[in-house]
Parts: sequence; C-alpha cells; structure tokens
Amino acid sequence: METTDQNVPATAPAAPRRGLSRDALVGGICGAVAVLMVGAAYAAVPFYNWFCRATGFNGTTQVATSAPSSAPLARRISVRFDSNVAGGLPWKFEPEKTEIDVAIGEVVTVYYKVTNEAARTTMAQAAYNVSPLTSGAYFQKINCFCFTEQTMAPGETREMAVVFYVDPAIAADHENDSLKTITLSYTFYPVRDTPKPVAAGEPDKPRGSL
Repeated sequence: METTDQNVPATAPAAPRRGLSRDALVGGICGAVAVLMVGAAYAAVPFYNWFCRATGFNGTTQVATSAPSSAPLARRISVRFDSNVAGGLPWKFEPEKTEIDVAIGEVVTVYYKVTNEAARTTMAQAAYNVSPLTSGAYFQKINCFCFTEQTMAPGETREMAVVFYVDPAIAADHENDSLKTITLSYTFYPVRDTPKPVAAGEPDKPRGSL
C-alpha cells in the first residue's frame, strides 16, 4: 500500500520578483525630486524679488503708481542719496543733492548725474536699496532709472530722475518713531559693450528711459 511522507512540506509557489518595479519606483521618485529642486531653484529668484517688493525686506523700496491720497504730514524726515559704480565701469555717477528734508507723504523729484568717461559706448544697469532696512516698506518710488539698461555714448552726460515719497503709513509703525534719516543708495553695474550697428552708419540708440 502506497504511503506519503506527512513530514515533507508542500512546495510553496515562488514569490514574484519585485526588484525591477522597486528600482523603477525609486528612480521615479528621484527624478521627481530632481525636477522639483530645479523648479524651486528657478522660482527662488522671482519669489524672493516679489517677497522683497511686497514687504520691503532687505531695504527693497516699493513701487507706487500715483501720489498718496492724503495730505503730507507735519512730521519731516531727511533723505540722503548715495551713488556707487562697480569696478570695470568707466562712469562718474553722483546725486545733484546729497541730502534733502521732506515732509512724510510729500512727492519729491531728485536727480542723479552720470557721465561716461570712456572713449567708447558702454552700457550699465542700476540696483538700489534703502537703509535702514525697515524703511523699505514705506519708501515709495513713482519713477526711477533702476533696472533699466542705460546706454551712454563716449563722454555723454545725463540727468536721471527719481520721483518718490515716504508713505504716511510709517507714522503708524511705532518701530520707526525714532527714524530721522533714510538713505537711498544706487549702484551701477556694467552690462556689456554695445554691439556695432548692423547697417553701416546706423547710430547707436539709447536703450531704456530715464
């Protein structure tokens, strides 16, 4: 009579191999993370610029489209003007007035003068900030030459206007109760040499506006 060995376990079915699917999953996650990191890197700069403009962080001034609706306050404040030129740019750059006294809420126009001292056409662009940094949220610029490429012919001199006011809302910020002076600082950085015109005899045209 034929018998079977009860102690011999039945052969279990082979488990499916998951190595390939696991590798694909890990690879997909790594790829997604890399894409997110690259996207975050590209988004960081515009987001930072937006944050600075919205909050005045790091001395970034605000951009206004019109004068304040309320009348200027009796409180006055001094505004100083600073000018700088980065290395390699042959420009002379200075404010026409180094300091003025203004009423908070008063719209003011000031001028900087710039001269290209090189024997060639050059291009530059200005960056700016204000100090103390906490005043950036209240320094409203209606018009300025910052972040616009400026093309200067050899020996050319130009006046560049800045129209601004100090927001009356600063009076409600008690952290600035003792604020007496705001400094507006500009620095011009070289962009590149202006390329030669395509058509012979075509004059170089300034790019950007004052």
